[in-house]
This record gives sequence, structure tokens and C-alpha cells, in this order.
Amino acid sequence: MTLPGDTEVLITREFEVPAHLVYRAWTTPELIKRWWGGDRGEVTSVEVDLRVGGRWRYVMTANGGFEVGFHGVYREIVPNELIVSTEVFEGAPDGESLNTLTLTEKEGRTTLEILVRHAKREHRDAHINSGMEVGMQESMDHLEAVAKSLR
Repeated sequence: MTLPGDTEVLITREFEVPAHLVYRAWTTPELIKRWWGGDRGEVTSVEVDLRVGGRWRYVMTANGGFEVGFHGVYREIVPNELIVSTEVFEGAPDGESLNTLTLTEKEGRTTLEILVRHAKREHRDAHINSGMEVGMQESMDHLEAVAKSLR
């Protein structure tokens, strides 16, 4: 995780699987349930309307027994390469971000980049201070395991 700008977070991860498998794991509801929550709880609901203008929503019951939800709208989709969407943590609805997911494959390995752009530095800082880096690392570990299982 790096901070390329005052309102941005860049997440980069390399996977030992082709891009189409990472994309499939990222966009298929039953597969998202297996990785998205990391080790932080149970993903109880995943809705994906994978088209420009379509909506997505994920809900998890966290290990502490409380429910967290996130939702957004798809803005741009290039299968196996790019997804641009908004993201709103339902606990802080005025902190919407614009997320650009890019998958780049080279020799059967995939580099995933997520550029998260917030409207305000305070929103970016709150996102970082939420523990997102550790949670994202757990989720990415699970995402890689799910993608590998699709071979």
C-alpha cells in the first residue's frame, strides 16, 4: 500500500495466476463470499450487477458480531483488465471513493492494482486508520487462494 496523493491510496499485489482467474474470483458472488472478508468475519450477502451503471453490495457479519456493508456503482468495465466503481462504507456514507482496479498479466502472473480516490484527505485518512491495510492483506491472501482453486 502506498499513498500517491493527498486523497489517494494505491494497493498493489502480484498473484501467481492468470488475470482471467483473478477477475472471475473478483466478480462472481459465490467466490467473493470466500475471500472478501479475509479473516474478519463471515460474508453474508453479495450482490453483483456487473455492467456499467450496475450496482454491487457486500455485507459481512464481523467477528465482533456487528454487521458492515459496502456498496457502489460500476462506472467502467473491461473484462479481465479493468473495473472502475464507486465504493461507500455504509457506516460512513459521505466518504464515497472512486476505485480503479487494474489487472495486468505477464507470463501467467497477474499484478492487481487498486487506486482508491477519496474526495477529501480526511476520508482517505479515516479509510487508512480503519485497519484496512491488514484487512486488505488478508482478503488478498484469500483472493489468491480462491483464484488458484479455479485452475
